[in-house]
Amino acid sequence: MKTTSAIRFSGLWRRRAKPFRLTPTEKISAVMLVLLSIFMLMPLVYIFNNALKPYQELFNYPPTIWVRNPSMQNFIELWAITKNSAIPMSRYIFNSVFVAVATVVLVTGVSAMCAYPISKHKFPGHRIVFGSILVTLLFAPETVAIPRYLVVSNLGVMDTYFGHLLPMVAVPVGVFLMKQFIDQLPDELLDAAKIDGAKEFTIFLKIVIPICMPAVATISIIAFQDAWGNTETSTLFMQDETMKTFPFFISTLTSNMANNVARQGAAAAAALIMFLPNLIIFLIFQSKVITTMAHSGIK
Repeated sequence: MKTTSAIRFSGLWRRRAKPFRLTPTEKISAVMLVLLSIFMLMPLVYIFNNALKPYQELFNYPPTIWVRNPSMQNFIELWAITKNSAIPMSRYIFNSVFVAVATVVLVTGVSAMCAYPISKHKFPGHRIVFGSILVTLLFAPETVAIPRYLVVSNLGVMDTYFGHLLPMVAVPVGVFLMKQFIDQLPDELLDAAKIDGAKEFTIFLKIVIPICMPAVATISIIAFQDAWGNTETSTLFMQDETMKTFPFFISTLTSNMANNVARQGAAAAAALIMFLPNLIIFLIFQSKVITTMAHSGIK
């Protein structure tokens, strides 16, 4: 009896352990996806290799992707440019990090607090409010540059960190993503929390936000990328050099030097420094982004 059972179990295990076979169509699709992935990775490979190229390789013709003699000279040059100046590079980097982190916190908080009442409280005119937010997506950033400057100037926040943060707090895409995610939360769940005595702010922080973490992660990535690469606030709202950010500093490295050799290596190193935080943030939260795109709230 035991021997028979063991034989049956062994046969079942072998059938389950049999490797999964792909159909010809699936094999072709897999090969195409691998080739597409390699093609998509080429810009990343180029950025890393370009930052490590010495000057004699940076200006090779035809240009090459792979570096032959890796060197840290470009990073040394980048640091030396501001080493003896009144404003060190570390100050620009600190400003960028602080502004980016603060922007992420403010944008996610404001987007969530705006989307929650529109989605669940259904106050009079909530459709009009949400429609107005969506209409702002039609405006190009250049069309609101002058009104934005007047608002920041009249508020007296020029040359302050608020001048960096205020223009980037309102993100219509963030409100839209949060509302679409919160719409999937069952009203019964929120009503049960209210019956148990939970206050509105407690429900928002301990129920809504944890469940909507995929949307929060996606909005955080969008906000971080916008803030980390932003040069507009430093150009328009900051006259004090100590309040300007690292992207603005990079833009000054090769300004009016499009056909010049000078500082091209430092610019390549700076481009890698600018790119790395975006890559790290995306790799950390990529699973959350996929979940958000699939609209997978509570099933």
